[in-house]
Amino acid sequence: MQKTRRAILGTTALAVLAAAASLVPRAVRAQADLLDGKVFVTTEGERGKPADVDNVLTFSGGKFHSKACDQWGYDKGTVKATRAGDAIHFETETRSEKYETRQVWKGVIKGDTIEGTKTVYRKPSFFRPNPDPIEGWFKGALKP
Repeated sequence: MQKTRRAILGTTALAVLAAAASLVPRAVRAQADLLDGKVFVTTEGERGKPADVDNVLTFSGGKFHSKACDQWGYDKGTVKATRAGDAIHFETETRSEKYETRQVWKGVIKGDTIEGTKTVYRKPSFFRPNPDPIEGWFKGALKP
C-alpha cells in the first residue's frame, strides 16, 4: 500500500512538472509575439550627440534586426519583451562575428513610437585591452 501511494504521488508530481515546463515556451513565444511584424524607422546617435544614423528596426519571428548594422555583419537578436501598462519594454543582443563585437539594445515602445539605448561592446586589442563600451540612443516611429 505504501509503495503504491508513493508511486502515485511520484507520477502526479512528474505530470505537474511536465505541464508547467510545457507552459514556458508558450510564455516566451507570447512575449516575442508582442512585437512581431512591427517595423520602425529610427534615427540614432552616440550618447550626448546628435543623430548621425538613419535606421530601420524590424521585429519578426521573435527576432530583432537593425538594417544599418548589416554592413558590419551583425546578426538578428532574440527578443525579450514584456508589457507594462501601455508600454512594451524589450531587450536584445546582436553580434558581429566579423568584428567580434556585440550590441545590447534596450527600448520602450508606446503606441507608434520607439526609443531606447544601444551599447556596443568592442573586441579588446593590444592598444585597447579593456575598451570602454560605446553608448548610444535611438528613437523613431512605426513605419507607415
